[in-house]
Amino acid sequence: MNERKIIHIDMDAFYASVEQRDNPVLRGKPIAVGYAEERGVVAAASYEARRFGVRSAMSSLKAKRLCPQLIFIPGRMEVYKSVSCQIHEIFHEYTDIIEPISLDEAFLDVTENKPCIPLAVDIAKEIKQKVRERLNLVASAGISYNKFLAKIASDYRKPDGLCTIHPAQALDFVARLPIESFWGVGPVTAKKMHSLGIHNGEQLRMQSLEMLTREFGKVGTIYYDFARGIDSRPVEAVRIRKSVGCEHTLEKDISKRSSVIIELYHIVVELVNRLEHIGFHGNTLTLKIKFHDFSQITRSITQGRGLMSIDVILPLSKQLLQEVDYEHRPIRLIGISVSNPREESEEKGVWEQLSFEFSDWEVNHWKK
Repeated sequence: MNERKIIHIDMDAFYASVEQRDNPVLRGKPIAVGYAEERGVVAAASYEARRFGVRSAMSSLKAKRLCPQLIFIPGRMEVYKSVSCQIHEIFHEYTDIIEPISLDEAFLDVTENKPCIPLAVDIAKEIKQKVRERLNLVASAGISYNKFLAKIASDYRKPDGLCTIHPAQALDFVARLPIESFWGVGPVTAKKMHSLGIHNGEQLRMQSLEMLTREFGKVGTIYYDFARGIDSRPVEAVRIRKSVGCEHTLEKDISKRSSVIIELYHIVVELVNRLEHIGFHGNTLTLKIKFHDFSQITRSITQGRGLMSIDVILPLSKQLLQEVDYEHRPIRLIGISVSNPREESEEKGVWEQLSFEFSDWEVNHWKK
């Protein structure tokens, strides 16, 4: 595994940077891609805006409070997709083993590459230079012998970063890494890690596999490997769709059962149409509820058959909804998704827990 040469390319403030590139008036100013309306959400923020604490997925109202001079720009998904294709054309000059994570980031396996360049860092430098010269955009690159470390490296010196983690350096690098920087460790997991006395990679490495699986389930095995610089996943040139979902942000927060059931029904109808259009068969149904205070919960159920029809999905959705107490916590958003394709392996199911991708549907509904 240590002989692999993996590059993770991550475009810096991609959507915002494209807007600043195409409109010189916006350059050097704090901008947010999204909508400034009451229910709006920031999809992306320029680095000028990030200095004020503005981040993606933040409510527009909070972003405006943090940065009163913030400029909101409606997203142009077709433009971003087109630019992403141009970036991938540059990637293909070096390798065809490319795993897109989203429009603005991807893994590249350059162990064997088209120009026969021996050092992966030299390939990364060339890619960054071509992205700057041809597209007038900035990319950060991380290089290592596996995907976990390459992704960590690309975040290490942003923006315009370039970082290599060699096999001989990996254990020391991971030991110093804050636990929040580990792939798959979000705020909730980080809080639990802290309660267990785990604040960095060194402390994580001191934990036994038994303890981590007891506390975190199957994902504990992944944390155990990460602490030791281990990640055996290959770069997959073809990504298999793992889930299909729909979600609605409501015009007004609701807590009345009849209103919630009506909204649930409409989302299920939309989801079934998407499942039929894509031809997706999954066994796990997940209900996502975001409350008025932006806290959220999910509830899931797995069946022994594929979930495709409204006659199956709607009753299961109602069953999951019964587990949610929303009488005193008005609902802001309802989402339903089908995941866990029948042919998906158990290992991929675990990795799905660490996935943070947006579906096409979600990206096209930023303003909600």
